[in-house]
Amino acid sequence: MVSLAWVGFLGMLVIGFDSYLEKQSNPNERPDVVIASDGAAEVTLLQNRQGHYIADGKLNSHWATFVLDTGATNISIPAKVAKEMGLTEGRPERTRTANGDITVYRVLLDSVQLGAIELRNIPAHINPKMEGKAVLLGMSFLKHLEMNQKDGKLTLRLK
Repeated sequence: MVSLAWVGFLGMLVIGFDSYLEKQSNPNERPDVVIASDGAAEVTLLQNRQGHYIADGKLNSHWATFVLDTGATNISIPAKVAKEMGLTEGRPERTRTANGDITVYRVLLDSVQLGAIELRNIPAHINPKMEGKAVLLGMSFLKHLEMNQKDGKLTLRLK
């Protein structure tokens, strides 16, 4: 009976620790909706343990996990994620990535939302070589924002 209690306790501990680690990977699961005193939309993100800014947001009303990437020209969506969202591949084009030159497919997103910030008609591409479910939130979105990084926080504000 005591060993069964220990197994149950350890199981709960594993579940709790797994949840804790997930939160450390993406501390911005649902960014707060904040409107600054001057009426501008603003989002403040916390760095994860690896020093990256990761947050959940929406592409065409579908939830996605974003990795903010100022080195990416466009929003880059893994092909599997694009298919789940019902996005159709547009014209092919060659692009250079950290892993070499590849063919990606253009798409125009109706809306991209991160917390209180929502932009419309944002260019992106579907990347058939990209693994996982994370979407790279590149400069086609970020160029519309003011960015201020301080003390492990990144504040994004609509220009």
